[in-house]
Amino acid sequence: MTVPLVQGRKGLGAALCGLLASLSLAAQAQDFASPEVDAMMDRLERQGVSRQWLERAMARAEFQPSVLEAMSGAAEHHLTWERYRGIFLGEERINEGAAFIEAHRDAFDRAEARYGVPPEVIAAIIGVETRYGRITGDHRVLDSLSTLAFHHPRRGEFFEGELEAFLDIAYQQNVDPGALKGSYAGAMGYPQFIPTSYQAYAVDFNDDGQRNLWTDPVDAIGSVANYFAEHRWQAGGTLYWEAEGPSSVPSSIRFNRTDPPYVRVAELEAQGIQPVEPLPGDAKVVPLALDMEDGSTHYRLGGGNFYVITRYNHSHLYAMAVTELSEAIAEVRSLGKPQWWHALDTEVSS
Repeated sequence: MTVPLVQGRKGLGAALCGLLASLSLAAQAQDFASPEVDAMMDRLERQGVSRQWLERAMARAEFQPSVLEAMSGAAEHHLTWERYRGIFLGEERINEGAAFIEAHRDAFDRAEARYGVPPEVIAAIIGVETRYGRITGDHRVLDSLSTLAFHHPRRGEFFEGELEAFLDIAYQQNVDPGALKGSYAGAMGYPQFIPTSYQAYAVDFNDDGQRNLWTDPVDAIGSVANYFAEHRWQAGGTLYWEAEGPSSVPSSIRFNRTDPPYVRVAELEAQGIQPVEPLPGDAKVVPLALDMEDGSTHYRLGGGNFYVITRYNHSHLYAMAVTELSEAIAEVRSLGKPQWWHALDTEVSS
């Protein structure tokens, strides 16, 4: 860009601003100019995505170091169960969950009838993820996924697949990829689906011809239910059973693994972990040892549906928070309160 030699102070300032803006845009365009990005665009072009559209999109992507920093700071890596639970089990979030179900009663009823997932569980997922659509993330998904795809030291290949899926979704649904925001990891909309989950499990639950999880709660409700059904949710199945056990957690048992039920009840009983209600000895469960603030351990035995919740987020703390939030919402809807309500001594609004 050439700046005229003769102009007033105001004109010179405007010209310099224009020059800086042009340089900034040029720098942004270089953030993701590489053979790897070209190869990704080649693949998407072969799938029917416009090359010109892709080049414009990637020219707008900006490298975000803060995204890489955030990846190592998830709450479940640092908090006890009791503190983690306090983040999601505040009274306001519980009451909002009951209100969210009432506001979309038809969609929740249809979801339960079609997929077998109770309204409270669907609402709890959306409540934990985004406060029922109120907090869906402030990171541009294009920036987050581009940064993780081409700069994450270990999981670049995974996030490159997510970036490809995101660009395909935006192109097919005719939305601006630079305008969509989500989490630092690229999760989107009411239920915070990552793009490959969006492609695989999102449904058009209001029959308007569009799978819209960004702004449509009805599509989100149906999509969460479909996600669980596709991961083999069993209608009427037990989420977990209470158990009692020793003060020292047995080292011979693998606790808190987000695997399909993998330990027989008889094996747990032999180690002093006893279900509060009788269970067949050959039944398999997910043994949970939840650490409390006072150093004690709360034992529970997860069922098959508890495992299904961990397919949404591979954390036993997350799955138990969703489980207890769903219980609390159900209790509020029936004008009661859960038995453990008095034990909540930490409430964090987010």
